[in-house]
Amino acid sequence: CREREREKSSATVRPLVQVRAAPQGESVQLPAVFSAPIRIDVVHFVHTQMAKNKRQPYAVNEMSGMQHSAESWGTGRAVARIPRISGGGTARSGQGAFGNMCRKGRMFAPTKIWRKWHRKISVNMRRFAVVSALAATAVPALVMARGHKVTAVPEIPLVLNDDAVHTVRKTKDAVKLLKSVAAFEDVEKAKESRNLRAGKGKYRNRRYTQRRGPLIVFSGDKKFTRAFRNLPGVEFADVSRLNLLTLAPGGHLGRFVI
Repeated sequence: CREREREKSSATVRPLVQVRAAPQGESVQLPAVFSAPIRIDVVHFVHTQMAKNKRQPYAVNEMSGMQHSAESWGTGRAVARIPRISGGGTARSGQGAFGNMCRKGRMFAPTKIWRKWHRKISVNMRRFAVVSALAATAVPALVMARGHKVTAVPEIPLVLNDDAVHTVRKTKDAVKLLKSVAAFEDVEKAKESRNLRAGKGKYRNRRYTQRRGPLIVFSGDKKFTRAFRNLPGVEFADVSRLNLLTLAPGGHLGRFVI
């Protein structure tokens, strides 16, 4: 009797979702993962920790600012005790050296490569964050709040027929498929958002910034990705290897997932 009650309650929580681009208008039950609790704090924390694991160590040269012949003048000459450049005959002699307050001096606490760059995150927390981010993708309000253009999309979450996606081999066919379910507007939003990056990243192979578009979650054969990969903002994820960094970019819930 209790099991029947559980089945009834789960059926109310998990409604049916229509499979689009299918020959017959079939529908499937929404998996239990989409009714998981949405914890913004957990997702934000795990995302922050995970994002640190791609960093590369950096540090200043340990000799920077210390390659001077300089010595303090000591007390009794009414000047600060900071080491001063030795010699004469040039404006440089007598100038302060070494200290972080000096011109051409070293920085305070020079950075070292043995900083703690990476972070360990418990498996339970990582799984909870992924499940929570996945559940948020089924809430239209959160998807729209994230900035995705999904007002004309027939249903959130958007489920497409496997055959309709896996048979696509040309980009023009991919565009046609996305337009048929009103998902191409989000791709155009990503395309129009491409701008030059502010700062030095411009000449460090990060020249442009761009918004994220739809995330296509699939299973099995991935040949179809060649048709979609040239569309701006479109990303892919295997259903067996879901990553929080793509499900909730920037730690913000509500990615538009197909």
